[in-house]
Amino acid sequence: MKATGVVRRIDDLGRVVIPKEIRKTLRIKEGDPLEIFTDKEGEVILKKYSPIGELSEFATEYAETLAKTTGHIACITDKDTVIAVSGGSKKEFLEQGISNELERIMEDKEKYLSKENNDVSVPITKNDNKERRYNSQVVYPIISDGDTIGTVILLAKEKGTKMTEVEQKVVQSAASFLGSQMEI
Repeated sequence: MKATGVVRRIDDLGRVVIPKEIRKTLRIKEGDPLEIFTDKEGEVILKKYSPIGELSEFATEYAETLAKTTGHIACITDKDTVIAVSGGSKKEFLEQGISNELERIMEDKEKYLSKENNDVSVPITKNDNKERRYNSQVVYPIISDGDTIGTVILLAKEKGTKMTEVEQKVVQSAASFLGSQMEI
């Protein structure tokens, strides 16, 4: 574990304030759920909770099915990272932090469809060096109980490929299905 040198006291209601610098680094916002763990040495561990992460094995299988069915690269994200990818480089996407642009799409709860295969596409990860290799893409937010918990993304492998209404409906169906699984 990484020491921060910050010491906090527990107040009379049992609360501890997590310093702003740590919240910013870990992208923890007001209202975000945290998991609490303890270990054998008596340490208390707080971890940002990812509801879609609970389905990561299922999400991986779903991404594989999407990639095989459509012939495109399929990615599934939670609110912070890419949790499943198929049809493309796992090294490039898997467990990478999502881009600010993708985060905005989630906050707005809107779908994104790149226009006419031009160079206007949304970077998926923070490490995306703005090459825009995947110009044709469809992004749908995964919504559960009214909150966005992630996205389903299809990226065209080849230039000149357009995402049709079929791909849009497939991604929308996948996002709706994953969202409904979280509500059960």
